[in-house]
Amino acid sequence: MDKAYLVLENGLVFEGESYGAKGQTLGELVFATGMTGYQETITDPSYAGQIVLQTAPHIGIVGTNQRDEESSQIWVAGYVVREPSRMSSNFRAERDLVQDLIEQNIVGISNVDTRAITLQIRDSGAMRAGIFSAEKVASEAEMLARVTAAPEMKGASFSNQVTTKEIYSVPAVGNRIGKVAILDLGIKRSTIEHLAERGLEVEVHPASSSADEILAGNPNAVFFSNGPGDPQASGSQVEMLREVLKRGVPFFGICFGNQLLGRALGFETYKLAFGHRGINQPVMHAETGRVEVTAHNHGFAVRVEGDEQESPQGFGMVRVSHRGLNDQVVEGLECVDIPAFSVQYHPEAAAGPHDSHYLFDKFVRMIEEHR
Repeated sequence: MDKAYLVLENGLVFEGESYGAKGQTLGELVFATGMTGYQETITDPSYAGQIVLQTAPHIGIVGTNQRDEESSQIWVAGYVVREPSRMSSNFRAERDLVQDLIEQNIVGISNVDTRAITLQIRDSGAMRAGIFSAEKVASEAEMLARVTAAPEMKGASFSNQVTTKEIYSVPAVGNRIGKVAILDLGIKRSTIEHLAERGLEVEVHPASSSADEILAGNPNAVFFSNGPGDPQASGSQVEMLREVLKRGVPFFGICFGNQLLGRALGFETYKLAFGHRGINQPVMHAETGRVEVTAHNHGFAVRVEGDEQESPQGFGMVRVSHRGLNDQVVEGLECVDIPAFSVQYHPEAAAGPHDSHYLFDKFVRMIEEHR
């Protein structure tokens, strides 16, 4: 097995074995805490530009299959695991994970101390890193120089890389309730399935769409998806959303969509030290006091002072509907005076717990009430 090296921006170097494709990859190193759902993780477009470390020690045992793919490709910039499975052992397995990594040229590393690396990220925050193997291995100083020359996640925009290239539609399942126009900022397939299964015809638009373009088909509502990057680098989408809100069209956003709603309402966003990633994040629903265990993948958040604040952009009162229990980060927004709400986490939960599926039902009720 060829040697591989994980080099962190702070100068730490971890020696392991090559896993997946060989070569070099650079990106922001983050960790994901899910014990299951590795295929959904690596095919989530929200991980574009990031080297993902799995904190669960054993990865790959159930193989991969087409049904569990959240998009048409693997999006992680690199992959770090402790102990990869030597074989797939599941009746749903169609391929081995390592086969997918090699075929899609995803450079990875295995047999490193993922606990120690996770603690580094927890102490120092998410940072740039690189994985080097085969002919790309060089001196530690040279590999570190490549890492520190790589662009940072702050200020980065990936929407045009992960979005659909053209408009496409998915029919409603069963009785048609209405039509929702989605701005694809890196959407997951399971999100579309949840909306269609609730009787919504889904029309998916590229991230560069204008308000007139996304409303041309007379949708009953607009939805902004999850996606990677810094929300402060998405000014055109923020301006487009403000126009949608001014026209009174019902709106629901998740993850990146929550950050863009926050900016459209006039609040600022900021980068978290190490972000929230994984499928076991506790969130408090402010109205009911109910705690939901939720799936997260975000490195930025919206800043709102207190539990309720006037929109600086004139959209009325805005409530913080959800907060993370680990650090009190804003995890949801709800507008009092216009039909708009959002959450920072992934209610489709692929992979993850199903505590938050009710949000899709809430969106349907908003559409029915507004119509």
